[in-house]
Amino acid sequence: MNDSRRGARSQSSTRRRGVIVTVLISILVIGGGGSWYAWSNYEAKVRQILGLPANNDFEGTGISPDIEITIEQGEFGDSIAQKLVDAGVTKSFDAVYRLLLADSSIVFTPGTYTLKTQMSAASAVEILGNPANRITLKVTIPEGSVLSSTFDKLSEATGIAVADFESAAADPTVFGLSDKAPSVEGFLFPATYEFNPGQDATSIIQTMVDELNSRLDALAVPETKRYAVVTFAALVQREAGSNPDDYGKVARVFQNRLDADWKLQSDATVAYGTGNLDTVWTTEAERADASNPYNTYVHKGLPIGPIGAPGEVALKAVVDPTPGPWFYFVPVNLKTGETKFSETAAQHAAAVQELRNWCNASKENAAYCG
Repeated sequence: MNDSRRGARSQSSTRRRGVIVTVLISILVIGGGGSWYAWSNYEAKVRQILGLPANNDFEGTGISPDIEITIEQGEFGDSIAQKLVDAGVTKSFDAVYRLLLADSSIVFTPGTYTLKTQMSAASAVEILGNPANRITLKVTIPEGSVLSSTFDKLSEATGIAVADFESAAADPTVFGLSDKAPSVEGFLFPATYEFNPGQDATSIIQTMVDELNSRLDALAVPETKRYAVVTFAALVQREAGSNPDDYGKVARVFQNRLDADWKLQSDATVAYGTGNLDTVWTTEAERADASNPYNTYVHKGLPIGPIGAPGEVALKAVVDPTPGPWFYFVPVNLKTGETKFSETAAQHAAAVQELRNWCNASKENAAYCG
């Protein structure tokens, strides 16, 4: 009889312990504030019930091999603690979680971090808590870059194949661009970026498009005008040269031509349409080719799309061009970028002759003149 009662009590105790374990695990799995509360209030009981050892932490800063841990946006501390255990970085969930409970100032920045195996919880948290330790893939895209060179640079920095970028960019509307856009050309804002190792080609392209949109937001450019503004700014970027003070004047020249219903007559657009992406020099035959949709010597208005990636200065120039009566401009010194702006055809012809004279002045100068 006594044995039977002891057996009953033992089974009852087991059932109660199982219920308590189930409830506690359920609370912890919920995540967020619930798990923090449960662990901070019931850690001792959980240890007792689950039989967790007292020595639940490694010592030191770890051993090889290196382990990459990625913290996702919105991840809670309990999820990160479990991720470290699963990867073999730390010895136990509670070694990490106790540290997080004790110091509410610890904040994790999403990204990928390099740790080692068998690290103490403190050393692992120290690395993860410092955003300077994030692994980033840094790349700089210069103003005026065309899409092919942009993809080359992105591929070199990230290890993602150029073909993957081309495939991801096949449909510009995926990135919120106008269905008029021939490609994502011009909409990948030129800047220095730090990408996470886990980002794919689509994510990287979207990041750059989003950056352009943030600049357009700051300039108060309406959604309905963004395609035209970027197309216009890309033209200014390519034509204005190296002097930032000329950008607003170049924008004014083209705006005056648009207002007067003139053709823009930009050699840069013609050259882009021919596939000669590293020059603005064109031939008479190229300027007469009506089959080139970017040929602004033949077709009125802006080209059908951007001819490169405009930077901040070019965007601002288009939004707020420098006031002036000019209809023409030409660089007269290709080494310094000095440019002359003219109101009449006669003034422009004189400036063109000045350029020819400069090109013929020396072999050094001639090398700039194509």
